[in-house]
Parts: sequence; structure tokens; C-alpha cells
Amino acid sequence: MSRPNILVVQADQLTALVLPMYGGHAHATPHMNRLAERGVTFLNAYSNNPVCAPSRAAMLTGRLSSAVGCYDNAADFPSSTLTLAHYLRHQGYRTCLSGKMHFAGAEQLHGFEERVTTDIYPADFGWTADWTQRRQPYAPSRMSLRSIVEAGLCERNLQIDYDEEVAYRAEQWLYDRARSDDTRPFLMWASFTHPHNPFITTQPYWDLYDHDKIDLPRVPFIPIAERDPWSQRYAYTIRADEHDISEAQLRVARHAYYAMTSYFDAQLGRLLDVLERTGQTDNTYVFVVSDHGEMLGERGSWFKFQPFEGSVRIPMIAAGPGLARGRTEARGVSLMDLLPTFNDLVSDGQPIAPLDPLHGQSLAGMLHGTDTTRGDDVMMEFLGEGVFAPACILRKDGFKYVYCRHDPAMLFDLQSDPDERHNLADQPAHAARETQLREQVLSRWDYPALEQTILASQQRRLFAQQALLQGQWTAWDWQPPADASRRYVRGAVDPNTTATKAKKRFPFVTEVKPHHPRDPASDLGVTPNPV
Repeated sequence: MSRPNILVVQADQLTALVLPMYGGHAHATPHMNRLAERGVTFLNAYSNNPVCAPSRAAMLTGRLSSAVGCYDNAADFPSSTLTLAHYLRHQGYRTCLSGKMHFAGAEQLHGFEERVTTDIYPADFGWTADWTQRRQPYAPSRMSLRSIVEAGLCERNLQIDYDEEVAYRAEQWLYDRARSDDTRPFLMWASFTHPHNPFITTQPYWDLYDHDKIDLPRVPFIPIAERDPWSQRYAYTIRADEHDISEAQLRVARHAYYAMTSYFDAQLGRLLDVLERTGQTDNTYVFVVSDHGEMLGERGSWFKFQPFEGSVRIPMIAAGPGLARGRTEARGVSLMDLLPTFNDLVSDGQPIAPLDPLHGQSLAGMLHGTDTTRGDDVMMEFLGEGVFAPACILRKDGFKYVYCRHDPAMLFDLQSDPDERHNLADQPAHAARETQLREQVLSRWDYPALEQTILASQQRRLFAQQALLQGQWTAWDWQPPADASRRYVRGAVDPNTTATKAKKRFPFVTEVKPHHPRDPASDLGVTPNPV
């Protein structure tokens, strides 16, 4: 068998808690269901930072986002920072990105050889957090509950426009690769924007669910004044006090989110279908992940930016050659584990030694059922708007501990209290565990230095953004290159129309030699001169 390919299909803001393999109610996800049946489902998989750009930086580098300087949705990270795309290219892989990755800064490839779409969110410093803004919650990305009160049906919207292009470009790339002379194994990363808010969908996907049976949040609404300080600030950051969300609006928003999840599943199905049609299914590892979760009305909260399970818990489903069928894995894992995992899966027993210290650990042994030693240990952090200092989060041995200098600590027993209703911090019965986890946090993060580094980074980026808006503004966007002159039959450089079209056929048909070769001169009505 040739070296395995890797297909990653990524959702945006998809919480694991709604999917059927995680006990959720978004049941119309046939492609994820079948993938879980023939692969491994990680039941406790986490985002390492519940916001887009930092989560993806941690995912691609195998390191905490704080370690690579990607603190919020407007923090760039240097081109010299190694990603899993660099490691796979170094091992001879062809790497392609289709869709969103929310790279801030002028570097828009970060190791990918090809990128076939633009991004959907800004690449500049406009969404920089500012911890010096204390009187009012600072909200550079301007989210609000308008996404909830306007939830419902549409014929078309921006997110559908984008994801249709992502799916088409990824499909086309997979077909082009299959009928090319390039025999390198590939990494195709298809990253969609569904089911990110606003929660709007089309009738066919809406109709997959019975509106009257849409479940309501497990944890009911908590008044803003009764929430923990972080959640209070976050509520004002997204202007949650502007709207009183009725039960009817809540049900509509959740219904639309489930439908958008099914839309994402359909795009996954399109790509799995191409693998099947091109004969690559048996030699391709497929991973389904999300960058972070969605609170979806739990506790009265929405979107992400918080330490609770709805915000940080993500799906991670993997299938491919040699993996056990229908297996679940309960130990905690995270997106940072993907780089060392891919490095192991493609290495033939000789993975490249990482040049940087990684926070992630390889899942290859867990995928093959041979690793029984890894503990339940996941590091997370949040360094953006809604807090005034680093929030460091540690899941260990079934407990989650949240430390932020300005806020009271939070400690949850996720086994007995999966909905995180009871904060065990400052309770005498749990004092020893809280002390142990706090010491772990302070030993893993250099907290004072991190706080000062982030504050300095924010001020530099805010200053730079103000400067760059003076005079002519130049975008740091990615424009996919396109050479229409070679796409179809467009020039005299390749005038043989029949042969050109034959090369684009898959499967390729070997050229059939004519039984009666013609003398080229006879086509012109010319009698050849005798020798």
C-alpha cells in the first residue's frame, strides 16, 4: 500500500455536545455517523483556546497559542513558526488548504503548498483585544444576540456562499490530484464556516428536524447578575443585555444550528464521495474536528470565549487504514495532538523529531488501540476579549480547573457534574485538589511574564492598526492564483483538443493507436513528393 493520505474536514463553532455519537440530538448527520462507525470517536476532545485564530494556531503547531504569540483573533504568528503542514511537506506530502484558517498577518500559507480559496475573516489587527479597556467590555469583533433573534430560514447567505466554494474547490483539487502525474501522498484540509453564527439555514436542512422536538438547554437561563465574573463580562461583551431571548427564539436558534450542522455533514459527504470515486478511501485517514464549540443557550450564554464544556468541547472523529471500527476513547485529548499524530501516522516508524517543544501528544497509539498509558490531561487557555488577564484552564483526571488572576477560581468535577453547575473551588472538601491543580497551572504557565507579554503585544498591534489605516489601506488577504489559460483548452501551446480533454478524464484511458495511421500530408490534400 502507498503512503497514506490525510483528509481533515473542519467545522467552525461545532460543539461535540449536539452530535449523536456524543449523546446529542442533531441526529441528521449520516456521514459523521458512518465515519464514527468505521473509526474512533474521542469523547473528550478539546479546543486549546475557544476562539478561532488562537485555536487554529495551537492546532497547527502542536503548541499552546501563547507559546507562538497568537493571543486573540488579531494576533499574527511568524512564518518561521513550524506547522504540521511544514512537517508533512518535509516528508514528501502535497499539502492543500481549502477554506478558513483565520491567519492574521501577511503570511497566509504557513506551510501549505497550495491554498485554493480566500479566507472569510479579517487578516489585519482590527480585532485586537485591549485589556486596558476596563470601564466597558471591549468587543472589537462586535458580536451580539442579533444572531439569535434573527435566526431562522434563508434562501442564501454569506456562509453558504463561502462553504459551497470551499467544498467545490476541495472536490476539484482531489479530482485534479487523482488524474495528475503527481503521485505524492496528500494532506487536504477543508475548513468550513458552518455552523458558526448567525444561525440561518435553508428549508431542506431545516426540514430534517421536527421543530416541536428541538430540545432546550440542559442548564437553564442564569441571570447575568448571578453569573461568575468572567461570564458577566462576556455577556456584556456580546451585548446580551440588549435582548430578552424568548423560549420560541431559543428553539428557533437551536433548530437552525442543528440544520447548519447537517449542512456541514453534507459537505463532508461530498468529499468522502470523491475519495470513494477516486479509489482513495482505503488509503486515507479522515479526521473531523472543529476549532471550538458553541454554548447554544446553555446557562443563557451563546457562542464561545468561555471555559465551559459547550465552548471548549469539540468533536474529533478519525477513520482510516488499520483503525478499529466503532471504538470510543474517553481520555482527554486536544487539537494540539494533531501535529504529533500526523507525524507518527506518515512516518513508517521514523517520525521527524519536532524542532520545537510540543504541548500536544501523538494519538497514533490510541487510534490503533495500543496506547493504554496516557492520562487525562488537557491544557487550555483564553487570552482575548472578556478577561483582563490570562485565563489558564487545566482538565486533569476528570476535573477542570480555571485560573484567571482577576476572577475567583472555578473547579468542576466533570464526571459527577458534566453540566458544571457546582463550582467546587474554595470548598474545604476539595481544597487539596484545588491546591494541586493551581500549582500545576502556575508551573506550566509563567503567568506574570505571559500577562505582560500579552499587554505589550496588544498595544503594539493597536498602534500598528491605527497607523495602517492612515492613507491607503492594503489588505493582507489571500487571493488564490488562477491561470485560466491552462485550465481548459485555451491556447496554441496545447492545440490537440482531443488529447487535452483525454488527460482530464478519470480514470485515464490509455491512448488507443489507430489501426490505419494517416499520412499527415493527406489532411491537406497534398500529394507527397516521391523520394
